[in-house]
Amino acid sequence: MFVFSHPEFDGHEKVLVGYDAESGLKAIIALHNTSRGPALGGCRMWAYESDEDALTDVLRLSRGMTYKSALADLPFGGGKSVILGDAKTMKSEALFRAMGRLVDSLGGRYRVAEDVGVSVADVEAMGCETDFVAGIPAGGAGDPSPATAWGVFHGIRASVAYKLGRQDLRGVRVAVQGLGAVGRALCAYLHEAGAELIVADIHEAAVRQAVDTWGAKAMDATEIHKAQTEVFAPCALGAVLNSTSVPELDCAIVAGSANNQLGKREDGAALKARGILYAPDYVINAGGIINISHETRPGRPAYDKAAAFAHVARIGETLEEIYRRAERADMPTSEAADRLAEERFEPAVRQAA
Repeated sequence: MFVFSHPEFDGHEKVLVGYDAESGLKAIIALHNTSRGPALGGCRMWAYESDEDALTDVLRLSRGMTYKSALADLPFGGGKSVILGDAKTMKSEALFRAMGRLVDSLGGRYRVAEDVGVSVADVEAMGCETDFVAGIPAGGAGDPSPATAWGVFHGIRASVAYKLGRQDLRGVRVAVQGLGAVGRALCAYLHEAGAELIVADIHEAAVRQAVDTWGAKAMDATEIHKAQTEVFAPCALGAVLNSTSVPELDCAIVAGSANNQLGKREDGAALKARGILYAPDYVINAGGIINISHETRPGRPAYDKAAAFAHVARIGETLEEIYRRAERADMPTSEAADRLAEERFEPAVRQAA
């Protein structure tokens, strides 16, 4: 499918396809909007079923990064990259160095960090070929997963306060779908706050660990969205909220770290119609990029974790503003979030013109 006629194309500034025969690299970088500054976004490695699926993913993810940075009030634009391949069997230093050269060819318009299937060490390998990497130990911020989880935790607290009038999480049931680095860290924060956990993951070992460590209840990964809970927290891959799953939800709030949770735009309206408060994904999961924005680099002070995590915690305040706007305008929270983000990056577009 041609990029310009792709249903997820949204005026993206640049879509770059890269191939390296020697390492086997097949990758796509998408820059959505850089009016606020150079694009910053992670690199995902996934065994996509088709090239079109990979293009769909990178176009959606890069757009989300534009909105995420705008709502976090960061001096970055939106970009994302994907590597087509199985992260369990196809990784090599040569592959990630080739990816680094592809990133470097953009001359700083895009800074790359880790994402699903790509580790901090993999990004460091890219850094052998380009200076335009982020979220590595040299910058001080390191792995963005704990900061992402911290932001989701504060987003859940704010959502519970707004929807349920509860000022703490003691006894609040939270169903966490996905126990990757972010999901595990989120569970730790929630457990410490007294929440009751229900968990699911495709990896049985991760589920067993959660049960043993936090006393969580285990459910099947394909059924957990049906759990009777106060909060459903999707922390795996996207499109989990769709025409099939939304009618099956038995929760008051959806608030999790997964990107692109809505299968289609109208699924935000479907959540509103059911009275379910939705924390827009690119708002609540912005902790990682906020943390990276505090990295040590020329012209900036040294990384300060306390200051960075305090900044991340303000995600809860941003969500409260979105919820109030949505309630006043009688619109889905997903639409209210989009409008607030556009207020922040569209003036930059007009000024540049």
